[in-house]
Amino acid sequence: MTLSADRKKQYRSLGHSLKPVVTVAGNGLSENVMMELDRALEDHELIKVKLVVADRDLRKQVIEEVCQQSRSELVQEIGKVALIYRAAKKPNAKLSNISRV
Repeated sequence: MTLSADRKKQYRSLGHSLKPVVTVAGNGLSENVMMELDRALEDHELIKVKLVVADRDLRKQVIEEVCQQSRSELVQEIGKVALIYRAAKKPNAKLSNISRV
């Protein structure tokens, strides 16, 4: 599910106005965080995830783990916020950040 450069560029511009929907903090990727992340990706397809992790290398590992466990793709990472995408099985035009264009 690799996104093309043009698609990533389009999603970065869409993601600019989004607010983080999920926050990963000190407890890491708990079951509840993963359930909420999965729900948000299924509803919105393109979401921002805020990572409250001070160490840069650890933050990159957490982002990789988030993408791997949620079967999503990293679109952009700026500071402590990651923009990730996963196509919904049944897209809802009213909720999807992709369909609103």
